[in-house]
Amino acid sequence: MTAFLLGALAAAGVAMAGGNPVVSLHNGPVRGMVSDYVEGVNVFKGIRFADAPTGEYRWAHPPHPTSWNETFDAFEYGNDCAQLGNDGNITGSEDCLFLNIWTPENFSNTSNYPVYLWSYGGRFSGGSGSDLAYDGSALAAKGVVVVTYNYRLGVLGGLAHPELTAEAEGNSTGNWFLQDQIACLHWTNENIQLFGGNPNQITLSGQSAGSGISLAMVYSPLATGLFQGAIAESGARAPHDPLTGSLATSHRNKTEAEAQGVSFLEALNVSSIEEARQLPLETLLAASPQSDTIFVGTPFENNSAYMEPPVFRPVIDGYVLLDTYARTLASHSQNDVPILTGNNRDESGATPDPRTMALSDYNSTNSAIFEPLGLADKYFELFPASTDVEAGTQTNSFYRNQSLVSSWSWASAWAAGGGNSSVYTYFWTHAPPGQSAGAFHGSEINYAFSNIPWAPTLQGVYLNWMAQDYAVQRAISQYWYNFIATGNPNGGNLTVWVASNNESKTTMVLGDSYGTIPIASDDVVDLITDYFSQEISW
Repeated sequence: MTAFLLGALAAAGVAMAGGNPVVSLHNGPVRGMVSDYVEGVNVFKGIRFADAPTGEYRWAHPPHPTSWNETFDAFEYGNDCAQLGNDGNITGSEDCLFLNIWTPENFSNTSNYPVYLWSYGGRFSGGSGSDLAYDGSALAAKGVVVVTYNYRLGVLGGLAHPELTAEAEGNSTGNWFLQDQIACLHWTNENIQLFGGNPNQITLSGQSAGSGISLAMVYSPLATGLFQGAIAESGARAPHDPLTGSLATSHRNKTEAEAQGVSFLEALNVSSIEEARQLPLETLLAASPQSDTIFVGTPFENNSAYMEPPVFRPVIDGYVLLDTYARTLASHSQNDVPILTGNNRDESGATPDPRTMALSDYNSTNSAIFEPLGLADKYFELFPASTDVEAGTQTNSFYRNQSLVSSWSWASAWAAGGGNSSVYTYFWTHAPPGQSAGAFHGSEINYAFSNIPWAPTLQGVYLNWMAQDYAVQRAISQYWYNFIATGNPNGGNLTVWVASNNESKTTMVLGDSYGTIPIASDDVVDLITDYFSQEISW
């Protein structure tokens, strides 16, 4: 590297040591490294955005990071947040509030690259910002500063309790994982320019539970002015859609959440939050309930499409979240920023064809849901079945239509409440190769991150990517880049993506083809919107 370039980098706040960039943060210097996967990209791993949320900070706003003097080698990911593995063993640590940054080579504090801040999925009980499926190297090569981070999980991220309400700022409770996102967002606003990022062009994004976090920031007054757009992959759904209730994106009311916390401490045989803060991590996680019971006694009980949501999910606490999602949209009290959101073909009750379902089960299940609403005749007229094969086909058809109408209904509620920013909805249809789950939950992630040459899927599986997959990746990652940079996915020679609106009842299909498609026939739209209108707000 020439002396001239070294001098220019130093003047821009970036030093070089052994070919590695060193950035002087507000808390101390960090040294990055070159990406393992893409030339021309630097990565900084395991940077603290908060100190360990332990002791008095277990179930509290995360503490500010302690400063350091010696240069920190940001070469390895920090600890994952503590969670129960599939084998029942605990992985990770309570000391886990770290973030990772990918930025273009030769960045400076005047580069002004758009910023992409990603929240992982995992039903608020698992996941990590270090998952290779979220590697940001390729997006950084396009000219984006990518940030991933860890947030507290399960009971550590979501316990609510009257004692916590009494001691917390704003009488907040149960939203510690959302407060982690807010702390990371503040850190990003304060520091990202040092990595070449533009703090005035931050797009929040995530998939599944991570989508729920991004949307929670859209609803939260604590995030006002801290970001300029949001991408929610699987995805914004109508607040009155019962499938919203089954997802991590649903909410608890404060009274209910506090009561669950009281019961949890009783089960632990402790009488106060102070005692609970002294319990070993293993005791807390082993005793934590995983699923709520909101569908018990309803027509959705024992319906595999409507799985119970995680217990520890967002709370309408009057501080982080002021009101239900439905009322927030209706009153136009959300953060009015551009939104890109959608759902996948083979999720939320739908599976890849062919599918069969016992006709008797099909009739009884849907009668139980729609007869009390006076919609059974209309349902069976629009989704008729006389064989097991037809029952399976119609089940898939209904759930796919439900997802399409649900995303459009959310966008309509946004507009009806006075939202001025555009909402771009999509329906993902491409099935990655060599697997049988179709266009499954999370199957779009590798394409959007543009990392299919080297990264596994979210399930940790490496696939034999085909030429078609690389073509899909080029299109999808460009749509995502355009939105991150401008708040609009359109540009270049991409098929035009029309923003959602009440009149057209359309969405953008992505994956196997591109273009505007109807969300459903008018009769089906009427059926599903009537259905939603008679359900509670989830």
